[in-house]
Amino acid sequence: MEKRQQRRPPPPPLPFEIHSLDLEPEPLVHTQHMHKKGKKDMVFDSIPSLFNNIKSSNSDPYSEEYGNAVIVRAYPLGMVRANSNVIVEGGRESGVEPHKGLEFDSADDARQFYNVYATRVGFRTRTGQLYRSRTDGSVSSRRFVCSKEGFQLSSRTGCPAFIRVQRRDSGKWVIDQMHKDHNHQLGDVEESHPPVSQQKAPMGRKSSVEVSSRKKLKLLAEVDDGQPCSSGSIGVKRVRTGANGQPIAEPYAGLVFTSPDEAYNFYVRYADEAGFKTRIGQLFRSKNDGSITSRRFVCSKEGFQHPSRVGCGAFMRIKRQESGTWMVDRLQKDHNHDLEPQTGTHKKSSTAPKKFIDEVNGGLDSLDLLEINNGVHFSSSQGNNIGSEWYRLLLDYFQRRQAEDTGFFYSMEVDNGVCMSIFWADGRSRFACSQFGDVVVLDTSYRKTNYLVPFATFVGVNHHKQPVLLGCALIANESKESFIWLFRTWLRAMSGCRPKSIIADQDMAIQQAIGHVFPGTRHRFSMWQIREKERENLRSVSTEFKYEYEKCIYESQTNAEFNTMWNALVNKYGLKENAWLKEMYEKRESWVPLYLRGTFFAGIPMNESMEPFFGIFLNAETPLGDFIARYEQGLAQRREEERKEDFNSSNLQAFLQTKEPIEEQCRRLYTLNVFQIFQKEILQCYNYLGIKSYEEGTISRYSVRRCGNELEKHMVTFSASNLDVSCSCQMFEFEGVLCRHVLRVFIMLDIREIPSCYLLHRWTRNAEHGIVCDVDSGVSFQELKGLMVWSLRETACKYIESGTTSLEKYRLACEIMREGTKKVCRHR
Repeated sequence: MEKRQQRRPPPPPLPFEIHSLDLEPEPLVHTQHMHKKGKKDMVFDSIPSLFNNIKSSNSDPYSEEYGNAVIVRAYPLGMVRANSNVIVEGGRESGVEPHKGLEFDSADDARQFYNVYATRVGFRTRTGQLYRSRTDGSVSSRRFVCSKEGFQLSSRTGCPAFIRVQRRDSGKWVIDQMHKDHNHQLGDVEESHPPVSQQKAPMGRKSSVEVSSRKKLKLLAEVDDGQPCSSGSIGVKRVRTGANGQPIAEPYAGLVFTSPDEAYNFYVRYADEAGFKTRIGQLFRSKNDGSITSRRFVCSKEGFQHPSRVGCGAFMRIKRQESGTWMVDRLQKDHNHDLEPQTGTHKKSSTAPKKFIDEVNGGLDSLDLLEINNGVHFSSSQGNNIGSEWYRLLLDYFQRRQAEDTGFFYSMEVDNGVCMSIFWADGRSRFACSQFGDVVVLDTSYRKTNYLVPFATFVGVNHHKQPVLLGCALIANESKESFIWLFRTWLRAMSGCRPKSIIADQDMAIQQAIGHVFPGTRHRFSMWQIREKERENLRSVSTEFKYEYEKCIYESQTNAEFNTMWNALVNKYGLKENAWLKEMYEKRESWVPLYLRGTFFAGIPMNESMEPFFGIFLNAETPLGDFIARYEQGLAQRREEERKEDFNSSNLQAFLQTKEPIEEQCRRLYTLNVFQIFQKEILQCYNYLGIKSYEEGTISRYSVRRCGNELEKHMVTFSASNLDVSCSCQMFEFEGVLCRHVLRVFIMLDIREIPSCYLLHRWTRNAEHGIVCDVDSGVSFQELKGLMVWSLRETACKYIESGTTSLEKYRLACEIMREGTKKVCRHR
């Protein structure tokens, strides 16, 4: 057979393998041997003849052993692998382009094919969403995307390039959706593929016109202990020796250890000699008593959560026996990547003792997902109060949600290889933040009830005065660093929409994190925590003190009045040296209503604790297995309540109580709940008397007092030139609705329409329609585009709900959509 000049990489020092393809009709085995003067290709007419030649290869001048291994590869005649990892035929690169209908034997084959294509074109890839069958939960399709897809990192540009492969009934995976164009510059990409002898070929299925179908030839040979190689390749096992020439103990099914520590240290030593790193994988618990029944140790390249991981399947699992010993019951030795044995001075110590922390968080919690470098544990600078089971539970949930909701966002904090805090928000929460993210409540009240998991929520107030979810988190610990990461992540997820005010605990870590990430945002202390501190520090005071204390805090109208009442209070009851009262006086601007009235808080009461968003659905007794289900139930109920209010505001009208035109104006614009607040103020304004006390040019000042109560009075300043108005009660600044004092002056001056600047868009029926921010507000076009997508999606969902209530409405909705689409397409 004529020799072909092929460019092949020198074979690496790996265990002997044959990677094979289907051969028709009789396979010919092609081996590659290195010689000091060049390369030679040898062809055998059958597999047996190959093995006969291998046995005598030690005396063959053309064979070469690397350590204890011989590299042998089997390919069909006329087809070998080139450096690019793309199959070449006749010495020429095939250059297969992705196209709809292209078939693969597995999703991994599709991923590897896309990686090779990306390297050739000049971009990198990531594994995107996966979709599961609603019938059995199995993966039905996968999406592989450009590494610059999305906007979660500053380096990403929202690139739309991707391929999606779908599993067919035949078991094949077929490209059913794809997009080739990128929105960024393409360039050379450094290749980082494993050597071909350790990596599957990206065997994309071509159409029948291009090439006949090629099935994989499965070569299974019983070796050593008679067990077939699970990787589908022939493995010739040799006795392994270490750097000192001593035999290396290898794991095998049935190997017994006295403890998990002993098993782990054994696996680390084995990994060190074999040339890979380890991680601690899953643990399994008894359903009866919760004790650990088995542990799993894996290769550090297991999974795909990090770019350095390649989904390696190597692992060792130990199971607890009735005798108390631990036995290897499952084992996978084969790796899908290159191994790098370390010898001599480069080898790190693997004999350092490693203890599992069973007493803290249930075993491997603080060590889960930790990169182990040859048995050396890199200690984390932060503690972790989240159990490892939560990461697996939530990661599965996040992947499922991303398949359903393209706007779903999640992020995990990693500290020295350890997963710490977690944040997530779906597309609807992110859109809600663009409309109602001006006021945020960080609810960490789980500490009040000793939650089993440190769950926290970001909550806003929607246009119906209802709580609306803006994100959720599990907080690893209560350090400044954890909260800084959490706030930065929330800010990134919400397209940089900074809140005007935030209600959160007064812990120093939270105060410092808010000042660091949200400079200029007003921080108000959580009332539930203040109440807890009051019960703790004012336990022994009299009832009379509590009455005067409440009066000082909630009835003071000026700074001087508050200072006078506070000093008199602590002197009268001998509390000048009370440390907690001293601290609260110094922090008075963050919790006393007098100092907070000038800041917008969407009317959230200062003397009440906000009800937890998930209410009774999540509490201290919520078990791990029920968390996701109860979380979704609580979220669904809140959103159902919001839909009901949307319906009521669109289809119902409140009765007018006066004949004032401004009441009719506000009924037309406000949601029902907000209009009720306004209506109460306009009814109350008739109980007040306004007297002009000052006038200069266009500016007038009015003293508005309650009839029969000389003490209750406020000053209203009005500018006739621009219809500017303000009141000393500062209700509009705090709640966004005009107060009775201002309305009294408007009626006196016969102002028949409220200026638009005093009708906040966030309280109107159309608050969710349109986008408040624009390009000039500092939001990038890509971020603005994301907000537009969420806005249109929310509008479309409500449109669909209304349009499917009857056949007539459906026909009308279709007609409106057709006409609307034509107008949008025509508009330039």
